[in-house]
Amino acid sequence: MQKATGCFCAGQGQSGLEGTKVMDEFSKYRSPLVSRYASKEMAYNFSDRKKFTTWRKLWIYLAKAEKALGLPVTDAQVTEMESHAEDIDFAMAAEEESKLRHDVMAHVHTFAHCCPTAAPIIHLGATSCYVGDNTDLILLRDGFDILLPKLARVIDRLSNFAEKYAGLPTLGFTHYQPAQLTTVGKRACLWLQDLAMDMRNLRRAREDLRFRGVKGTTGTQASFLQLFQGDHDKVEDLDRMVTEMAGFKKAYMVTGQTYSRKVDIDSLSHLASMGATIHKICTDIRLLANLKEVEEPFEKEQIGSSAMAYKRNPMRCERCCSLARHLIALLADPLQTASVQWLERTLDDSANRRISLPESFLTADIILSTLQNITEGLVVYPKVIERHIRHELPFMATENIIMAMVKAGGNRQDCHEKIRVLSQQAANVVKQEGGDNDLLARVQADPYFAPILGHLDNILDPKTFIGRAPQQVARFLSEEVRPLLEPYKAEIDVKIELEL
Repeated sequence: MQKATGCFCAGQGQSGLEGTKVMDEFSKYRSPLVSRYASKEMAYNFSDRKKFTTWRKLWIYLAKAEKALGLPVTDAQVTEMESHAEDIDFAMAAEEESKLRHDVMAHVHTFAHCCPTAAPIIHLGATSCYVGDNTDLILLRDGFDILLPKLARVIDRLSNFAEKYAGLPTLGFTHYQPAQLTTVGKRACLWLQDLAMDMRNLRRAREDLRFRGVKGTTGTQASFLQLFQGDHDKVEDLDRMVTEMAGFKKAYMVTGQTYSRKVDIDSLSHLASMGATIHKICTDIRLLANLKEVEEPFEKEQIGSSAMAYKRNPMRCERCCSLARHLIALLADPLQTASVQWLERTLDDSANRRISLPESFLTADIILSTLQNITEGLVVYPKVIERHIRHELPFMATENIIMAMVKAGGNRQDCHEKIRVLSQQAANVVKQEGGDNDLLARVQADPYFAPILGHLDNILDPKTFIGRAPQQVARFLSEEVRPLLEPYKAEIDVKIELEL
């Protein structure tokens, strides 16, 4: 992350040229996804350097496979290409593209410039989508490989939280109105269940990715069939060999010029779905923070408001919600792109995909890192939760009081009417007078309830209102969550330090 301090002036510890470069950098738009938030590994995954070095690797794979299958490609040509796989002259490539108006041919020329011996066989038989689409599939695969351990860490931290608070009673809310009690840990399991679905979905999307492979201009492999003089087996071997070199088990058997853009829908829809999950989790935490029951971590010198010094704003959760909405909205791009592709391909997908694919993975990366930071430092305030329960529990306990009176020999209808009248009187105190819920005091003061007064403490014990919540938590974590984390054991303990 770049940080600016002071002013940049020639003669003040920085040359005029260096100062100009710095000022130029801050004089043009920079995506905050990269400049403020994204991890280094995800930012690199969608960088120009990784993209174009991957293009060169793909050209090397193609040359190696063509040589192995008998085309006139020499060891010297392959060695020359390999020795220049990383040293890209980006300025030359930009100059070439400004003349040619074709990014792939600009990089073919740039690569050929430093590989004069290999120049005649670079990109032999291939079309632009050989490097373009195959690289995109590699970046999607590697992007999922970055996201999955991060999601596993969030699930791990939230599992520990759920286990710790599995038995702590808290008010449930339906319609954001107080409802039957649950536990803090059980509520966290509702979040975990959605995250576990996201984990399974992301894994499946990653495993379903295939390589475009070596398919030619419209997917028929005609150019390669010509190169191999009609030998279909060699064309299939070429496709298989390059696919394996790129680290894929399978290639799509049929493509047009591009791989089907439904693949992008499949990948981004699961990221958007995860965005919905994280938005819901962070919204819940924001609501609980308003009640002062649960809060995200708040650092010692953190400022909540420039005007109201006392405030502890849930800025991490707010960031997650803000970016999750962006992630969800990005799904519209691949849906529309896939729907308007004509026949074997149109180029109106290109500019859109340059934005929507990287931004989806960058945004998913950011909200997972932020959510990990939140779940590692969630703060629970049991005394506040207990006070809220005390305020609402008398109303919720009325059915239990009625049942206890019937067991003690009372008439259910008479008791119901008594409770109804007392409840409305207590509600009036709360709503009209702003007082505390005094239903329990009214019950204790009414001689009708004398037979059960000695049992009221047991009747009103919050733990008798949480049902099987603790047992549900234990079983859910043991049977569904922990096994999901097994593949990521070695990466689970990495902690996140947010810079902003």
